[in-house]
Amino acid sequence: MRVMLSSPERSLARYTVPAAAALAVALALLVPDNVRLQDALNRALPSPADSRVVVVGIDDASLRDYGRLDSWPRELYGQALNTLDEAGARAIGIDVILSDPSNNDQRLADAFSRPNVVLATAPGEDSAAAHPDWRSPTGVSALNIARDGVVRSFQAAYQESDSASAQSKLVPSLARQVAVIAGRTLPLDTAPRVLRYSRPDLERLPVLSFRDVVNGNVRYSDLQGRIVLIGLTATGLGNGGLGGQTLRDVTGEVVSGAVLQARAVSSLLSPPFQQIPLWITALLCVLAASAAVLARGLWGFGIALLALSLALPLWLANIVLPGVTISLAAIVGTALVALERWWNLRNIGTLDPLTGFGNRLAFTRAVEHRWGARAERPLGLLLVDLSGFRKVNDTYGRTAGDELLRDLAARIQTHKRRGDVIFRWGADEFAVLLDNTDDLDLAVITERVQRTLDTIAYRDIPLRASVGAATTTPDIRTPVELIEAASRSRYRMKYQREQRE
Repeated sequence: MRVMLSSPERSLARYTVPAAAALAVALALLVPDNVRLQDALNRALPSPADSRVVVVGIDDASLRDYGRLDSWPRELYGQALNTLDEAGARAIGIDVILSDPSNNDQRLADAFSRPNVVLATAPGEDSAAAHPDWRSPTGVSALNIARDGVVRSFQAAYQESDSASAQSKLVPSLARQVAVIAGRTLPLDTAPRVLRYSRPDLERLPVLSFRDVVNGNVRYSDLQGRIVLIGLTATGLGNGGLGGQTLRDVTGEVVSGAVLQARAVSSLLSPPFQQIPLWITALLCVLAASAAVLARGLWGFGIALLALSLALPLWLANIVLPGVTISLAAIVGTALVALERWWNLRNIGTLDPLTGFGNRLAFTRAVEHRWGARAERPLGLLLVDLSGFRKVNDTYGRTAGDELLRDLAARIQTHKRRGDVIFRWGADEFAVLLDNTDDLDLAVITERVQRTLDTIAYRDIPLRASVGAATTTPDIRTPVELIEAASRSRYRMKYQREQRE
């Protein structure tokens, strides 16, 4: 059976495909999240604000009337809660930390013990110990703030250390507790959730003044069945009125914590975004990189563009696709194709395009490179020629001759050992440079190659392969002498065979 050799243009595919796969996996591990892509999609495709969520803002007017937030009477919260209860609010979250000691904590016990009210706590604060008379559920007022000050995600719960037991515990977030009271079933986990961006819309996410709620100057229809977040929205306190902390959304605008908490609640009430597992991301990266290598050319850039394009419809389907990572994997595949082509161009002057073996120039370089170590590692040389090749070319054409040469090359290659190199020596001649071969090894290899080539044939044309062999000895001082010794051996074998016949 004839074995077809791969062309030199494709000769490195066996290496570039595994290399592309390995680099793609590394890329998936190093860049599992595409923050900038998510920001762009979040800005370009804002989610409509949940009309059930209402923000009651402690604005500049409220602070002018009641004074500084940390010094005004806490009874104001009780009055606001009474108004909200009368209006029929379904769930109320108070995003104000009330941790300082106060004499009126017991007087607010009735207002802060209602089951539909959620009180904000600071990270690490034990609300039950600080306010034993308050029975309302609590949630930690926390959001995931990136190093650039942008809030992109939040969690249903946060891990905190329990000083009493010296162990960590899960503490529910304020947004999660409010959403649960509103009727949403949510697990208590620390998985980051995408904070959906919503454009400010007074009709969809209204902001009411805390002062108006305290005084009852609101339409109860605006609050009936709604989910209310009470928090600071004033702009005159410095740093955007955020109590010393600057928070920004994905647009880069300064936003109050109360509005961000309202977006978090809206996000929890909406269908959740599904994060693609890391192993699927790695698999997609491997497929993109491998496809780019196999497709060759500039197809990798098309695959990269496709990966980025798919991120948009999947985002609308609440699936977060790391399109940048996958597209980078495809570009890595394209870079490997370019590297392979550069390598082929670099070596094209030393390769035989038909068999992929080195030519005479490559043989000369290989002998010169190994000649200095011949004393420790003797060099062997086989010279193979094929009688009858020209008759095949003349009778059946060049295509038939090429097929015959590939067959001959494949037969020789079956005897190649580690360190041996095969070259196309002439039109119908091949040379095999044998590594670390003494006289005994040379005789065994020569006999095996000759036995394999004795069965070569092409249709009705008789063919005869002759193998000459030589190895470096003290008498052989130059590569030319080694070639001449192998040539004499080949002619001697031809003569002996003719004499027998």
